[in-house]
Amino acid sequence: MSEERYMREALDLARANIQAGGRPFGAVLVYQGQVIARAVNEIHSTQDPTAHAELQAIRKAAQALGRTRLDGAEIYATGHPCPMCLAAMHLCGIERAWFAYDNDEGEPYGLSTAAVYAQMARPPQQQSLPLRPLKPAGEADLYLQWKQANAQ
Repeated sequence: MSEERYMREALDLARANIQAGGRPFGAVLVYQGQVIARAVNEIHSTQDPTAHAELQAIRKAAQALGRTRLDGAEIYATGHPCPMCLAAMHLCGIERAWFAYDNDEGEPYGLSTAAVYAQMARPPQQQSLPLRPLKPAGEADLYLQWKQANAQ
């Protein structure tokens, strides 16, 4: 079964990342039956809080394929994708995502993102991170400018 092989590869990446001082997260991105990208969580080495394994795999795959859309691709992740990673998957067209360990399994180790999911399920005005509109007086046409600049 190919799916299990890809997940075992992601798990091997995660275990190697633990040995390198990183977090237990690996990801393998597959497109048309081929592994396009392999990645691990690089927060520890980059000091970049967005350097999650899934995002790193998406970045690598997009560069390898030369496009921002990854329609039809699937990703194998060792942990339940956080809301940021899941949103990125939606935005770039990932067709299917698999994970080995869920949030309940990660909770005792501080590796669950269930609380973030719970926050994001609330209306923006009720989340712990306030999200409020603020458009300065006289500001207009930013999106129209973009459309016109890309109309050629």
